Amino acid sequence: MAAKSGTSGIDKRPVAGPVPVRAPGPKGEGGSGLLGDHISDTANHGGDDQAVYAYAREDLDAWEAELGRPLGNGSFGENLTTGGLAVNRAVIGERWAVGDVVLQVSCPRIPCVTFAVWLGERRWVPRFTRARVPGAYLRVLVPGDLVAGARIEVHDVPAHGVTVATAFAALTTEPQLLPLLRDVPELPREDAGAVARRLDGR
Repeated sequence: MAAKSGTSGIDKRPVAGPVPVRAPGPKGEGGSGLLGDHISDTANHGGDDQAVYAYAREDLDAWEAELGRPLGNGSFGENLTTGGLAVNRAVIGERWAVGDVVLQVSCPRIPCVTFAVWLGERRWVPRFTRARVPGAYLRVLVPGDLVAGARIEVHDVPAHGVTVATAFAALTTEPQLLPLLRDVPELPREDAGAVARRLDGR
């Protein structure tokens, strides 16, 4: 699709067979963690900390009802549409075993203008932000093949307890929550640096 930056890879479609997943490398160089998934704006998307994007089917269903239109799996640009997993209540740093693949929750998705253009909804960015159901970006800790329908098992939930939804609120509309992110070592370095600068008033 056309986007402000030129073209976009936000248009995702379900696939039936296994999809190889790996750690793609640094942002700006590596792109997506899924073989065959295209990322156009590699300066702002992809890389090890945003290798896979997960969104809950239950949240897509809620948006379907609110928007009055069908939203298939992949409609929000997610690589992994989950079922029965509260993605936004996932703790930053927890690990998901999906078959032989191990993923780690790294940060929430922050909506951008490309997302708004893709959905074609008025004032979509503030509307999505207010809803606080951003979905989660994940790192690839153990590469392998992702297969549709595979069970997701949650392991190694960090004691700090900061969820995807809390991190999203802190980074967007509730800066008073930013101190909670200081002690989240699993947060991407880029986000941790932004948090430190904001807390230091720079």
